[in-house]
Amino acid sequence: MSEEKKIPYKIYLEEQEMPTSWYNVRADMKNKPAPLMNPGTHQPLTKEELAPIFCEELVDQELNDTDAYIEIPEEIRNFYKMYRPSPLVRAYCLEEKLGTPAKIYYKFEGNNTSGSHKLNSAIAQAYYAKKQGLKGVTTETGAGQWGTALSMACSYFDLDCKVYMVKVSYEQKPFRREVMRTYGATVTPSPSMTTEIGKKILAEHPGTTGSLGCAISEAVEVATQNEGYRYVLGSVLNQVLLHQSIIGLETKAALDKYGIDPDIIIGCAGGGSNLGGLIAPFMGEKLRGEKDYRIIAVEPASCPSFTRGVFAYDFCDTGMICPLAKMYTLGSSFIPSANHAGGLRFHGMSTTLSQLYHDGLMEATAVEQTAVFEAAEQFARIEGILPAPESSHAIRVAIDEALKCKETGEEKTIVFGLTGTGYFDMVAYERFHDGEMTDYIPTDEDLAKGFAGIPKFPGNEF
Repeated sequence: MSEEKKIPYKIYLEEQEMPTSWYNVRADMKNKPAPLMNPGTHQPLTKEELAPIFCEELVDQELNDTDAYIEIPEEIRNFYKMYRPSPLVRAYCLEEKLGTPAKIYYKFEGNNTSGSHKLNSAIAQAYYAKKQGLKGVTTETGAGQWGTALSMACSYFDLDCKVYMVKVSYEQKPFRREVMRTYGATVTPSPSMTTEIGKKILAEHPGTTGSLGCAISEAVEVATQNEGYRYVLGSVLNQVLLHQSIIGLETKAALDKYGIDPDIIIGCAGGGSNLGGLIAPFMGEKLRGEKDYRIIAVEPASCPSFTRGVFAYDFCDTGMICPLAKMYTLGSSFIPSANHAGGLRFHGMSTTLSQLYHDGLMEATAVEQTAVFEAAEQFARIEGILPAPESSHAIRVAIDEALKCKETGEEKTIVFGLTGTGYFDMVAYERFHDGEMTDYIPTDEDLAKGFAGIPKFPGNEF
């Protein structure tokens, strides 16, 4: 066996090698992400203003731009040990099949019952809610991975969990819904008639298939109107990217263990939780001038916030009751086409990632879903894992980059995030195999409608 082959197929860290602190990339950013803004006063939101919406300690994490490392509480570390550290896998079979000189690694986050990376933040947010003495939490979910993870975390801490699930996903993914109910969550298709915001959205958009923006509005309304409840979010927010840094920290530790330096790091991007978590320590090195990496965010062509959005303050929700966030956005009223099969449906992007992208520290590309599912099927047949549609966006670009290496003869090392499994996404796979899946790309006119709803005030020109 050659020296190269001594690198195992799966690189596992020992339990004692697991990170004990999350990494806060904002501490190393010269240009900090713009603060959340009060939509009424256009002033940065204070801790006191955020406290009725989020758990107290999560508010502190949301606003913390200075501490590079934040200790992971022992209770959370103990829960992590049930499914972490997750493996970093060398895709030897894929490399051989592609005939590429590139070395391909993927960080696999699907080895827990929720099937995705979302559990990393769900258990943290549930822990802080329990510590605060709350009765329960509310949230939204798109593809259902976040709702599944949060229902598991709430069950562990004996908290009530109310999930508003984007209606098209609620209908297309009944088994994901049933896993949530198995763990005790109440699941409502959004928009619904159970909230004032839901009623308003349905009146203005009869028959709508929903969006994450709609579901967020409903979840926030319920949280703020019920004593003992707070709202929790599975992506976008700084606190979520902080928790998900466990992915990147483990990835870097595993690579360092074998002296491997990646050239390209690739992650799918919807709201930013997986991508932000995967790239965190690598971006930190880049920000500090220690190393350089090519970092690629991959988003769906049907919801292209990075590649076709504008960088501006916008509402995080369709009902316009949430704070304003400065991000790459398609407008809070933008609703992805119902034919879009995966998650990654949010109209905006994390403020942290938006700032990094705006500063030229990472790049972004958009891919069409039939090409994504072609890559997903190819990966499943070669590597033996049925990937989630979201993860498959990263797979698509990783394969494309590996094939470029085949053309040029360059021996680049590629690392991508495999966010989870696709076993609850078989309706989408069925549509792909039956030739019923199409590629809808929003027109400039479609996007203009969303842009028209972005708040206009001095300093928010775009």
